[in-house]
Amino acid sequence: MQILSARHVKPEESARLGVISGWYSTKVSGTFVTGPHTTQEDCLSKILELNPPPVKKKFPIPG
Repeated sequence: MQILSARHVKPEESARLGVISGWYSTKVSGTFVTGPHTTQEDCLSKILELNPPPVKKKFPIPG
């Protein structure tokens, strides 16, 4: 499982990075994984899609 975060690339930064302005999911290293997304919410939903939260397993109670 990789840790992803949302990052906004502003228009003035996009030319330097060679990408379109918008929201991107990035690795801890700064590598872009997905994007551009139009909103932070879209980006965060994609992050959840790629890395769903762990499912808590319920163990039967011995009785």
